Amino acid sequence: MKHPERVEDYLEHIAEAIERATAYLSPLRQLEDLQVNQLVQDAVVRNIEIIGEAAGNIQKMDPDFIAAHPELPWRQMRAMRNLVIHEYFFVDVNIVWTTVKNHLPQLKVQIDDLLSSRRHDRG
Repeated sequence: MKHPERVEDYLEHIAEAIERATAYLSPLRQLEDLQVNQLVQDAVVRNIEIIGEAAGNIQKMDPDFIAAHPELPWRQMRAMRNLVIHEYFFVDVNIVWTTVKNHLPQLKVQIDDLLSSRRHDRG
């Protein structure tokens, strides 16, 4: 059973997790700052988990929605979640840094646009 409001909830979870991950990294100037700050690493990785989990929930709940939005990196979100969950002891901080700094800002724009469009369509 498809629940459009649940899809929207999961999209909001993704948007919030992106905001948090980027906020946690914002005071850090360089990768080396993240490498020595376990607290920020843990906070950022947790939000990457949330992004991937929410994307996976959308995929399970409404695969047609996923198919209708191939511009979003659904598989990559889920894969990154799986990486930090299952390979937790060997998480590459370089990949975390690059993901948050280079990929999440664009994903946030895409998610916000999608949420705005859904809200507009709902009236």
